[in-house]
Amino acid sequence: MNPSSTSVLRIAAFSDGAQGGNPAGVWIGESLPPAAEMQRLAHAVGFSETAFAAREGEAFRVRYFSPAAEVAFCGHATIALGAALAGRYGDGVYPLVLNQARITVEGRVEGGLTSAALQSPPTWSRAADPQLVAEALALFGYGEADLDPRIPPGLAHAGNDHLVLALQSRDLLAAMRYELEAGRALMQRYGLVTIVLVYAESARLFHTRNPFAVGGVYEDPATGAGTAALAGYLRDLGWPHGGGIDVVQGEDMGMRSRLHADIGIEPGSSIRVAGTARSMMSNRK
Repeated sequence: MNPSSTSVLRIAAFSDGAQGGNPAGVWIGESLPPAAEMQRLAHAVGFSETAFAAREGEAFRVRYFSPAAEVAFCGHATIALGAALAGRYGDGVYPLVLNQARITVEGRVEGGLTSAALQSPPTWSRAADPQLVAEALALFGYGEADLDPRIPPGLAHAGNDHLVLALQSRDLLAAMRYELEAGRALMQRYGLVTIVLVYAESARLFHTRNPFAVGGVYEDPATGAGTAALAGYLRDLGWPHGGGIDVVQGEDMGMRSRLHADIGIEPGSSIRVAGTARSMMSNRK
């Protein structure tokens, strides 16, 4: 099998209406290509993630590739996949088999947009190692005084490991800068997929930025996995989330995106992350 980039759907997940969102590639076939072919195709497509899916019994076997490497889970590509499955097979909830978990994605076509929601893998969190925090602050040029003490630095997991750094102001978030190769080295050293930089505008409204240097991407405009991990971390902290949070991401990139996370009461349980998706171009002919 030797698929080409023209066989990939381009879908922006977590859009802000008919604009914004995070572009993802979606390939659906009878069986998954070899890993080297999926990596080649993801690099050719050039988006931060491309999801590859093939029917496996009653579910779909799914793997995710960034331009530089495979990742265990990607939220925005899962939302894009849910939109693609709804467009091809109709509205519904689709079971997905990932490398390390089983989840679901729901897709419902609503005019020019598709609403989609995923159930993340189980979550966990713990305090971040002080050395990691010090290196991450140095990477971005922040100091400890820039951190929001209500949300201490933590490691959060919802299919991937993320470092959460909460900042004191929206201006500090907007000022984020770092060197890509230095960021890649740090993330590889500590096994991180992204760093979630966050500003809490209120108890239920957050602004985030997600450097994804380990995948060869400076920043993602919408990160479902990072949002799920953040939501699980807030639950573990006892944050007054009231059952859910809204996240605005991508504003500083000119790709404003909106994500919503429903937070159940059971520690470690899956997080439901929802949003809309818009088709960018469908060259799948």
